[in-house]
Amino acid sequence: MYYKKRYDRMHRVLHVGEYQRKDGSYGYRWTDMFGKRHCVYAKDLDALRIKEQKLQLDRLEGLKDAPPDLTVENVFETWIKLKRGIKGSTRSGYIQVFESLIRPAIGKKQVVLMKRSNIRAFYLSLLDEKELSIGTLDNVHTVLHQVFQFAVDDDYLRKNPCDNMLKELKLSYGDRKRKKKNALTLQQEINFLKFVREDGRYWHLYPIFFIMLNTGLRAGELTGLRWKDLDLENGIIDINHNLVYYYHGDESGYHYSISTPKTKNGIRKVIMTQAVIDAFHMERKFQEFLGLKSIDVIDGYKNFVFIGKNNHVQTYNKLNKIIENIITDYNKWIQSKGITDQNELLPHFSCHILRHTYATRLLESGAAIKFISAQMGHSDIQITYDNYIDVTDEFKRVQIRPFEEYMDSVLGETSSEITDLSDYIS
Repeated sequence: MYYKKRYDRMHRVLHVGEYQRKDGSYGYRWTDMFGKRHCVYAKDLDALRIKEQKLQLDRLEGLKDAPPDLTVENVFETWIKLKRGIKGSTRSGYIQVFESLIRPAIGKKQVVLMKRSNIRAFYLSLLDEKELSIGTLDNVHTVLHQVFQFAVDDDYLRKNPCDNMLKELKLSYGDRKRKKKNALTLQQEINFLKFVREDGRYWHLYPIFFIMLNTGLRAGELTGLRWKDLDLENGIIDINHNLVYYYHGDESGYHYSISTPKTKNGIRKVIMTQAVIDAFHMERKFQEFLGLKSIDVIDGYKNFVFIGKNNHVQTYNKLNKIIENIITDYNKWIQSKGITDQNELLPHFSCHILRHTYATRLLESGAAIKFISAQMGHSDIQITYDNYIDVTDEFKRVQIRPFEEYMDSVLGETSSEITDLSDYIS
């Protein structure tokens, strides 16, 4: 086919598909294998031909011409629809991360135009402007890296712009840790339980909070318990599932489901104290007294232990709201007695803090770390150490006593005798 040469205003020969625009800039047109036309533009001819070379390289390597509407959010929606091998709650978590943090910032960006510098700028904005922890950014990275890898695997990108990005930022922001959530002190735990037991508004909730504080069960493990999961004669709780509430991505929207425990170690037998066994018996008696009976059937599971006054399962969010109300009412009661000492007030906390508190009490009682980790259902004892155990001042004082007694016996002097300087000062 004969091609008539065309020139730009500087009388340079233009290649096939090239043209000069009215404003003096340049464009290049081509048609993809599906018959769809595309254009790229540049301010000068040299810059345009660099873009053309990249397009030719992409074609040689089998990369597809990405349509203009191939945005980050489009790829995410296709990826999440085709994603398999994950729990429903995990899928819901991915969606929540994307909707709350990724879509508002870069959802409408074209995938093929996203470079490493764009990803880095996005991550830095989350760290510096939103002040996210590295742990939360890790959740964002988990989603975004998979979305871009999906585009790579589909031949729209040569490489993943997210590769090693989080590793680089961890070197700079690795010391930014999320604020540690402290366990309740022993006195706070006592005050909380005593108030719940004696207050007419909350007395019927005493068993569930006592059990949470003395088993360390996760909220989903506790609310999902059935009576058949309890061996009250031998003092064993069989943890084999969770009750979870999440978006299912279909017409049913948000609703409850049964899920397997968080990790392999989450499937476990939790040993009960006699007081916990008694608390379960108390819960049954309370329900009989109040005329309550579990009516929910969730994924075939029924006869749940903990139910509300409407006969439906207790929920994590509802229990957290109840805890907030208890804290407010307790603190008002303390203040009404003229007590102004802030140490007498209950701090704000959630169901999960009761789990932290249980691990801390176990440590204070002298329990072995391996036993604590097994009771908690952790895959690694380091998780127990780093995240769930608080070394309280009371515990430190108790632990220092054997050392103090040992040193006194070795030195043959007491600390008071050592600090008496009268013999040395004339």
